[in-house]
Amino acid sequence: EDHRWWWKSFFNCASAGFYLFLYSLWFLSSKLELAGVLPKMVYLTYMSMISIAFSLFCGSVGFFSCFWFTKRIYGAVKVD
Repeated sequence: EDHRWWWKSFFNCASAGFYLFLYSLWFLSSKLELAGVLPKMVYLTYMSMISIAFSLFCGSVGFFSCFWFTKRIYGAVKVD
């Protein structure tokens, strides 16, 4: 058995937030035309908060779905 499946199930889904932050960096460098340091810092701060929240949400959904599936599978096994 792999007792560390909890973290794998969380981080596999939470990596979507990391991808979102990388996409926001690409969007900042190629599409946005922000002048000055302050608007860029505000954009990066908001996008980092959104990415962290998105990671926590997706990671929680991934963890709870794997937890439910594991309980369901092992609950159906009959031990004689």
